[in-house]
Amino acid sequence: MKKNIALVTGGLSGEAVISYKSANSVLKNIDSEKYNCYLVDIRKDGWFCNIDKAEFPIDKNNFSVNKNGEVIIFDSALIILHGTPGEDGKIQGYFECIGMPYTSCDTATSAITFNKKNTIAIAAMAGINVAKSLQFFKNDSYSENVVISSLKFPVFVKPNNGGSSLGISKVLGKETLNAAVAKAFKEDDQIIIEEYIKGRELTIGVFKKQNEIIPLPATEILSKNDFFDFEAKYNGASEEITPAKIDNDVVEYLNNEAIKVYKLFNCRGVVRIDFILCEENGKLYMLEINTVPGQSAASIVPQQVLAMGLSLKEFYSSMIEESFNNGKK
Repeated sequence: MKKNIALVTGGLSGEAVISYKSANSVLKNIDSEKYNCYLVDIRKDGWFCNIDKAEFPIDKNNFSVNKNGEVIIFDSALIILHGTPGEDGKIQGYFECIGMPYTSCDTATSAITFNKKNTIAIAAMAGINVAKSLQFFKNDSYSENVVISSLKFPVFVKPNNGGSSLGISKVLGKETLNAAVAKAFKEDDQIIIEEYIKGRELTIGVFKKQNEIIPLPATEILSKNDFFDFEAKYNGASEEITPAKIDNDVVEYLNNEAIKVYKLFNCRGVVRIDFILCEENGKLYMLEINTVPGQSAASIVPQQVLAMGLSLKEFYSSMIEESFNNGKK
């Protein structure tokens, strides 16, 4: 008997537009012989299931939908929901409360990794290399002088929560620092400012299948812009080389570090971890963890899946099946 899968998309942030692109791509690659897949749209005006080009409200008591008298109960949720509430742990907490299996990291891991400063602090305590950084809060603690005296330029100014490179600036000197800070504070009430590490940008997907942690072939990102910003990510202003043209010893080093991070943060499902291979000392520095990485045609993880020799249909099926090991009704 086919299982009913809720493909959860949308969201409450500016990243919703990316969620829809990801969901459309995933929907085309779901194994229809195994699963009945329903698109569930999480929006500010409500939660809705799209069936036969019509919208039906989700019953939040048990995450079911009533289609003209037919009640559809879902067996698992495939979370393709970037930003809040999909990456910050909120939707995971809801699913855990009602006892429903879902793909992606659990509530605690999602909440921690959504906060960039918490992520790099935990990584640093575990001996993983990270860039030197400072955290500031809106209308409270920001000090231009502290930044200038504590960090070396260039620096990156980032919203502390969120993804898709929204609100991020590379700052070459103090002259443009405050404008970058104002830009980041438009996206979040917390920001981090971190030192730039010159090197090669490598990003690697990691997933778990039958209790085995599997790194995907890494991608090297060559941005046509000054860094891998929103335009570079989604509007073609970057070159992505998959698999990355790196020596075998670097591949092994990167895979080991990625597995170490996956274990440290108790990740589940597929995540994408961003690193810089430092030009100066040859060490890998972890930048951040994406617990709901993009799955659109332009996204990196699907490229890596195909480079490994897996079909996307096989990959999404393994994610769904793995979710049943993470929680049961």
